[in-house]
Amino acid sequence: MFPRKIEKRLSSYRDKYRCIALIGPRQSGKTTLAKAVFPDHRYVSLENPDTRRRALEDPRGFLRSITTHSVLDEVQYAPDLLSYLQEILDDKSDLRQFILTGSNSFQLNEKISQSLAGRVRLLTVLPLLRDEIPPERQPRTVNETLWMGSYPRIYDEDLDPTDWYADYYNTYVQKDVRALLEVQNLGLFDTFLRLCAGRSGRLANFSGIASEAGISQPTATRWVSILEASYLLFRLQPHHRNFNKRITKSPKLYFYDAGLMCYLLRITKPEQLAAHPLRGEIFETWVVSEALKSYRARGLESPLYFWRDQHGHEIDLIIDRSTYLDPVEIKSGATFHSSWLKHIEWFNELQRGTDSTVTHGAVVYGGDESFEHRRAQILSWTNFANQLHQD
Repeated sequence: MFPRKIEKRLSSYRDKYRCIALIGPRQSGKTTLAKAVFPDHRYVSLENPDTRRRALEDPRGFLRSITTHSVLDEVQYAPDLLSYLQEILDDKSDLRQFILTGSNSFQLNEKISQSLAGRVRLLTVLPLLRDEIPPERQPRTVNETLWMGSYPRIYDEDLDPTDWYADYYNTYVQKDVRALLEVQNLGLFDTFLRLCAGRSGRLANFSGIASEAGISQPTATRWVSILEASYLLFRLQPHHRNFNKRITKSPKLYFYDAGLMCYLLRITKPEQLAAHPLRGEIFETWVVSEALKSYRARGLESPLYFWRDQHGHEIDLIIDRSTYLDPVEIKSGATFHSSWLKHIEWFNELQRGTDSTVTHGAVVYGGDESFEHRRAQILSWTNFANQLHQD
């Protein structure tokens, strides 16, 4: 197992909560993490057909048979079990601790909100951060990093990313998610998902995606909601602060994993990224995802947004620091250009007009050196995520 930053937060909950739920996409390392932090807990997998059948047919008897602290893996296969777990958690004389893992947060969140509200601590486990990959296994270039993605098994078993993502797509995305969506036409769903990949890093235009995919806009919106709940993609919201300007209210669409995005765009080797027309969007997707994962790994809510007005002024990433907004520009180029600071400095002037706090922002770029320029941080892609935090 690769050491994960979220281990520290999970370990701190060990003696505070009787029920902890680890949710996130398949293959992100939830089970491995639970076993590592809770090695003395009994492991029970609900993905096993016999175990699942017992949990579904006799949930009370199933839970009664688990007499010690336990890890209940893939609980989305028996969501009704959570209603009966509530009775155990409300019994103060019952000291058993339950660690739940689940890959389908759409079903889990609904059941947890109904049955375990106030009784469970939720943690999101996403694929690896770059600095969670052992240095000897880290990709050396930007293009290799984007192509290989962030899923642990690729690095743990030294697998070919294209082959692994093909299996992942066929066994998880096309089966599990498609079943949730009740999609009958596999070709339509495949087209839709690949169109979404081509729009990662852009404003979410569901009517345009729907039109190209040959589906209705309500269907496209519903499919995106399920894909978001399944941790395949997410919507980055625009920040509400307008500085007396008209700002966009549409979110931007991002994939959680640049490697899956590359697979869906039919990129089969890193060399193809050098001249790919969407390289900038793929790099931006990776940077925003890394920033998001760095907050989740600390067990924190993400304070990340973007900002864009009607005249084309845009900040790729906004970090809400409570007392001010920290602007971050994302550039895939390896050579820094001072013109990249134009929008950051313009945005800072807006803030100075309403707030005396001075903030200088940052540029995350595809080069290898980090330095300061005109009082702004210029951050290399290799180590930017931790530097964006102000812990």
